Amino acid sequence: MRVLSRLRILVPAIAVALSALAVPASARADAAATGVTSASTDVDVSCAAFTYHPDADWYFPSGAAKGLIWLQHGFVRSGANMADLANHYAAAGYVVFAPTLPSADIFGCTLQNIGNNKPFLNNVATLFSGADGSAGALAASYARAAAKAGRTGTSLPTKLLFSGHSAGGEAVEYVAERLRVTSPAAFARLKGLVLLDPVTSVIGKNSADSLAGLSATSLPVRVIASPPYLCNSDASGTTVLRNAYPAAPFLGVELTTGSHVDSEGASSDGAASLACGTSQAKNITALQTLAVGWASDALSGTTTATYYPGGSYYQSLITAGTTETLAGSGS
Repeated sequence: MRVLSRLRILVPAIAVALSALAVPASARADAAATGVTSASTDVDVSCAAFTYHPDADWYFPSGAAKGLIWLQHGFVRSGANMADLANHYAAAGYVVFAPTLPSADIFGCTLQNIGNNKPFLNNVATLFSGADGSAGALAASYARAAAKAGRTGTSLPTKLLFSGHSAGGEAVEYVAERLRVTSPAAFARLKGLVLLDPVTSVIGKNSADSLAGLSATSLPVRVIASPPYLCNSDASGTTVLRNAYPAAPFLGVELTTGSHVDSEGASSDGAASLACGTSQAKNITALQTLAVGWASDALSGTTTATYYPGGSYYQSLITAGTTETLAGSGS
């Protein structure tokens, strides 16, 4: 019965998959206003005995980059659906890598676990391995994109932050834990996770197992969630996160009237709204502000009080009823 109930998420997801992949004009205009430039290329990722070449969108800040953010879309979505948030991350001074990973594949090389996607995600993890990330498929993809964007001569930033929406949230958790176990040098470069209404897979325990390892470290993990409903599989990913950090007084926020696709912002579409509900402007703004603020703090090793409980911006969201604080399940 558990599997059958979890399969309900496929119904709205399939509807979302029918959406167009073009980046809305509003997202492009916002990028132009902030000096962000972008370029699309691909990135090599091994799958079984093959090498796949999924699309990869890159976003470059106007000045020197302060870090690299891997921004992963959700189930049956694409990197283009994360363009709005990617532009906000880039406008804050970060290079953003937004690949489009498969949601269906006969070899199991998928974003979410529909059989056993661990070997594929292990290969995704190798993109970030090493002490500085200057070699390998990720660096090659970056170099191609930088040339297309007129940023030749820039280097791939060494500091990392992972941010994932829906099934992408589970994927970034898994890759972070994989780096902790297999590439300590790369894990030392990873400064935090920002999860965007994460959803766990129907099969397996990738999230629970990954967070069991990560919770024993000092890596900051923050979440922005919508209320439990069909599109986020009853907040499955947020529930697993809260259980992994039971004593945490603060893990993030729930947008009280949020939609599962709030993180897509202006890059979302009618199919997503039909399946998961229309995003409200106040929720998109809150999500983008907190996500960028928390990511910036993690990458810089600072704490900007306004984005946390007791801070002016954070408390204004609480007072307005826009958000509620999420703590560990035992707090």
